[in-house]
Amino acid sequence: MVEPERLAETVEALAAGIASKSAYALALGKQPFYRQLQMPISDAYEYSGELAVAHADAREGIGAFVEKRKPVWRGRK
Repeated sequence: MVEPERLAETVEALAAGIASKSAYALALGKQPFYRQLQMPISDAYEYSGELAVAHADAREGIGAFVEKRKPVWRGRK
């Protein structure tokens, strides 16, 4: 929640953060998100976890987070 006078600034910051991510990984993430809505939670976690580590950008994002560095997106599998 933000104060109304900070809404535009907050939305712009959020959009910039999303735009800085791998477009491939974002698009890929939407597919399991919608599919897992119909799954029991344990199945959804397993499904998403297996899918995420199968792609280079996802592995890069995880590695960058763990190593506390900026990711280098490749935009592909």
